Parts: sequence; structure tokens; C-alpha cells
Amino acid sequence: MIFLLDASSLIRQSDKFSEYGEILAHLFRSLQSYRVGNLVEAYLAFEKFANAFVQEFRNWESAWALEALYVVCYEIRILAEKADKELTSNGKSPEKLKAAGSLLMKVFGVLAGKGPKRVGVLYVTCQLFKTYFKLGTVNLCRSVIRSIETARIFDFEEFPRRDKVTYMYYTGRLEVFNENFPAANTKLSYALQHCNPKRERNIRMILKYLIPVKLSIGIIPKDELLQKYNLHEYINIVQALRKGDLRLLRHALQGHEDRFLRSGVYLVLEKLELQVYQRLMKKIYIIQKLSDPARAHQLKLEVIAKALRWLEIDMDLDEVECIMTILIYKNLVKGYLAHKSKVVVLSKQDPFPRLNGKPVGS
Repeated sequence: MIFLLDASSLIRQSDKFSEYGEILAHLFRSLQSYRVGNLVEAYLAFEKFANAFVQEFRNWESAWALEALYVVCYEIRILAEKADKELTSNGKSPEKLKAAGSLLMKVFGVLAGKGPKRVGVLYVTCQLFKTYFKLGTVNLCRSVIRSIETARIFDFEEFPRRDKVTYMYYTGRLEVFNENFPAANTKLSYALQHCNPKRERNIRMILKYLIPVKLSIGIIPKDELLQKYNLHEYINIVQALRKGDLRLLRHALQGHEDRFLRSGVYLVLEKLELQVYQRLMKKIYIIQKLSDPARAHQLKLEVIAKALRWLEIDMDLDEVECIMTILIYKNLVKGYLAHKSKVVVLSKQDPFPRLNGKPVGS
């Protein structure tokens, strides 16, 4: 009798959990395909498993399986990238990462509501960011960001620190691309301050974008920081800013051009030329003040042209005049240009204003 009851119970449980068997079957097929090196088939099977798992997760009221969902979201992105490499090597169009992005967006919709599951939405958002950045479709990040930053149901501080740091890192990078340097500074600085100090690789990734932002708003990092995190590509750029050495800046940009282009900061760094011109002007002003204090505030364009020639940068007076006009317009130099006499007349009070954490020209 006891045996019959146990048998009946097992049968009922088997009927109840039969759908989980089908879910796991897709996972095992994916593992088998991955083991033999068939990455596309592994992805397709894993996608079926992920869709089935997400559907079940949607029906559960509590967030008990949230950690498992994190693993699913991470693995489908990584597997999609590997499957796309296989497709590319076979001369086929890579499409799996895009499909993974669609699935992650579905997961985002499941989590982006009221209830205990919403704490997982930032992790999935970060996986979406990584997907969109890899695909080069960063514009798709905007709708996700709006959902996070405008929805009243989300309290940013309730999310795990790991996810907040990643979120601020990627949104900070987006602000760099948009040349919104104050916002980029705020977000990337948050990521740096809250990053685990033992994660030096992550700190370096943040600094790769934060340093160009800081330089753009007139804040120069210490050499020790660049050395500690192996950011040698920025050493000569920082030196060029300190010395007013335009030649050094251009050589530094040329020497690391590929690296800066890949990370998307080349144009940001190129715009530092105006600050370098400002520091060169300041050096000329200081030298002239020592030799002829009465006329220190009057800089001849010919003297500036000679300084540039010494740096192996050949400019005629018209080009120098154009640069000086831009510096005055951008408020990097206070004064006016005497066109007929070819002289820059500097203000006697604060002729070279500091940026004080604001972008050039703001």
C-alpha cells in the first residue's frame, strides 16, 4: 500500500515537472554541441533553453532563481559571440549576438516591473550594453537608460554595487561619445570610486575613458597613477599639456592612434590642442614678463610663430592669428587681437583662465 502511494506520488510529480525535463534537454544538447566544437548548434540549443527558462521564470512570483537567470544572460551573450566567430570564419553572416540581444531585451521586460525581481534589471541592462557596444549599435542603449533613469519604481542605490559600477562605466562611455564631458566625469568617477580596488583590470578600463575626460576639463592626472595602471599611452599627452608642447602631443597621438581610435577617444584627445596652445602662450608670456615687464601683456604673432617653428610646426602669421582668435573665442585667453599691428593684447587680470572642471568654451 505504501509502495502504491509512493508510486502515485512519483507519477504526479513526473507529470508536474515534465516541462522542466524538456527545458533541460535543450541545455544538454547545447552542452553536447559545445563539447564537440559546434558553436552555432550549441547557441541554437541554448537559445531554446533560455527562452523556455525565461518563460518559467516569468510565472514565478518570487526572485529565488535570479542568480540562475544571471548565468543564463551572461552565457547566451558569450556563446553568441563565439557562434558569430564561427559563422564569420565559414563565410556566413554573424547574427547570433543580435538574436541574443533580443532575448536579453525580453528578460529586461520581465524584470522591469514592480516586485522583488526588479533588483536584477541592472545586471541585464549591463549585459545589453555589452551586446550593443560589441555590435556597434550603442544608440539602442538609450531606450534602456530611459527605462532605468526615469522609472520611479527604481532606486539606483538598491542595486548591487557590481551592477552599479558597470552601469556607470558604460553610460559614462556613452557621454564621452556625445562629448558631454561633465556628465561623463560624474558617471566614470562614480564607477572608479565604487570599483573594487582589487580589480585593477577594471580600474584600468575605467581610467582609459576617465583620463581623457579629466584632461578635457583641465584636470591633469599624476604620473604615478599612469604608471600604476600601465596607462603609458597617456604619459606624453600629459607631458605635452604641462609643457605646452604641441609637437609632443601630435607625436603621442600618432604613436597610439590605433589604440585611441579603437577605444573611441582619439577625437577627444585631439581637441586638447587648444589647451596646449594656451600653455605655450602662457610660457611665452612668462618669459616676456621676465625680460620686459612693461610689455608682457603684448604678444607679437611673430614671436608665437617662432616658438612654433622651434617645435618644428611651421605656421604663417595668418594661421597664428586664426589660432589666437579661436583661443580668445573659447575663453582660453582673455584679451583681444590687434590685427594691424599683429599683436595679441592680453588682459592684465587672469589672462589665461583655468577650466575649473568645465569643458573648453563652456
